[in-house]
Amino acid sequence: MSATPDSTLADPEQRIADLQRQLAERTAERDEALAREAATAEILAVINSSPGDLTPVFEAILEKATRICEAMFAVLLTWDGERLHRVAFRGLPTELVEALREPMKPVPGTIADRIVRGEKVIATADLREAEYTLGGPGAQAFLRHGARSCVHVALHKEERLLGSITVYREEVLPFTDKQIALLQSFAAQAVIAMENARLLTETREALEQQTATAEVLQVINSSPGDLAPVFDAILEKAHALCGATRGALVTNDDDWFRAIATRGMPERFAEHLRLGFPLMPGPGAEQLLRGEHVHILDLPAAGADSPPELARLQLQAAELAGTRTIVMVPLCKDGRLLGYIAGYRTEVRPFTEKQIALVENFAAQAVIAMENARLLTETREALEQQTATAEVLQVINSSPGDLAPVFDAMLEKAMRLCGAAFGALWTYDGEYMHSVATRGVPQQMVEFLKQGPHRPATVVQRTIIDGAPYEHITDLRLTEGYRINEPIPRAGADLGGVRTLLGVSLRKDDKLIGILAVFREGDRASSELRRSGSHRDGERTAHHRDTRGVGTADRDRRGARCHQFIARRPRAGVRRHTGESAHPLRRCNRRVDGT
Repeated sequence: MSATPDSTLADPEQRIADLQRQLAERTAERDEALAREAATAEILAVINSSPGDLTPVFEAILEKATRICEAMFAVLLTWDGERLHRVAFRGLPTELVEALREPMKPVPGTIADRIVRGEKVIATADLREAEYTLGGPGAQAFLRHGARSCVHVALHKEERLLGSITVYREEVLPFTDKQIALLQSFAAQAVIAMENARLLTETREALEQQTATAEVLQVINSSPGDLAPVFDAILEKAHALCGATRGALVTNDDDWFRAIATRGMPERFAEHLRLGFPLMPGPGAEQLLRGEHVHILDLPAAGADSPPELARLQLQAAELAGTRTIVMVPLCKDGRLLGYIAGYRTEVRPFTEKQIALVENFAAQAVIAMENARLLTETREALEQQTATAEVLQVINSSPGDLAPVFDAMLEKAMRLCGAAFGALWTYDGEYMHSVATRGVPQQMVEFLKQGPHRPATVVQRTIIDGAPYEHITDLRLTEGYRINEPIPRAGADLGGVRTLLGVSLRKDDKLIGILAVFREGDRASSELRRSGSHRDGERTAHHRDTRGVGTADRDRRGARCHQFIARRPRAGVRRHTGESAHPLRRCNRRVDGT
């Protein structure tokens, strides 16, 4: 039997070699597949064990990418919409890592720019011959450290760029299609980890916001009418959730702004804010008045373009409080600016839209608290006034024909409602003022009043004689009568210690028949003037104002309430004996400038 020629058996050694080669290839493919599967499983294990923490995930991805793809070093970058941030490194020397941490804005025409513009994979055989040489300091640093071949793989979530993974070799040896596919698989895992972290972060932030909101509402409910603990709680929660290190809650009282609550501020600057300041002209003021938030990236730099007064305040904020980035969110009610919440950072780092929205939510709660306090205060004051009115009427009914107890009761109620130290009542005969009742007046001033009658000699008396329903002097010592040594202003300030006073006319058929006045002494009046910011030329007006819930508006409302009370009650006593009705009260907004 002769042998049959067979090409497959012609060279057994060659056949064996081919089979061994195929076996080695299959074994290598199997090992690569096993390595890829093992790497994928390990990365997924890291993702599962580090919910919300991307650092170990990124480090694991880069470790697997450099090992399996036979790369020398690797970088993972994230994209914030404007800049690329290198957030994870593998195989790079420490000095290069530190040099690369600065965010990078892509240079047009470079690989980074192409990634931002939508390319998914960019493989470069030799960086020295590519547009990489057009890059910034980071790209040049890679070249100096021997980077030659590289591949960039974008991280995308539904066409939205999240970042990129880049691996480098120190020799000119392009990456294979399989290695690039593996990098794409790792990129997909990085996207999964980033999305998981985002969802976990949003869930945690939502829970924190709900908890903070509930805690603030609890403080509002437990402190009816008391805004101090509410403002402290709002400021603490707002700053904690939006990442502000310091700031203030400022209220607006007749265009005079004062910090009611501060947090993290140096005491010197906090005291400056508590004393108060006017709303400076400029774009920021216009935004607040329109109900829009103000966001300044770098306060010292912004001062160069600000009006002088505003620039001075901004410089103080920068020097005394170290303020760089600031956000101010207005407190608005029915188109009125009630104040604002301010958050400061001591480094240049912008607040995100989400953080500003959080502060706006707390601003809404502050407005609710202020409105609640206003309503409670008005209700309490109305009840107090009704009670005082009833008590005075009772005295009138029980003292027919005797005005002394009536006047004394009216002075007592008026002083209590107005927070005054003492009071006095004069009658007017058309030429002279006659002191007919006093309460709590210092003895020296009483002796002076007994020397009367006196001709009208104070701003209050003369203004009321001219027809004003009432007049309010914030500082008697700043009036012209005091400066030119008129007897009554001098006696009131020097003998009685009077600083602030409110006088209300007693009229019958438009004819002035007397004046009832209440007074505050120096220490209290001065402290209130300082707290209300009246160091502006030493003068503050107390005409009728909208209630602001806090600050001097409360005191001014109390003054108007006192004015209404004492403007009515004396006429009740007069009417008892004349049988005629009094003239209706006219409201008047007058400004007393100390003249």
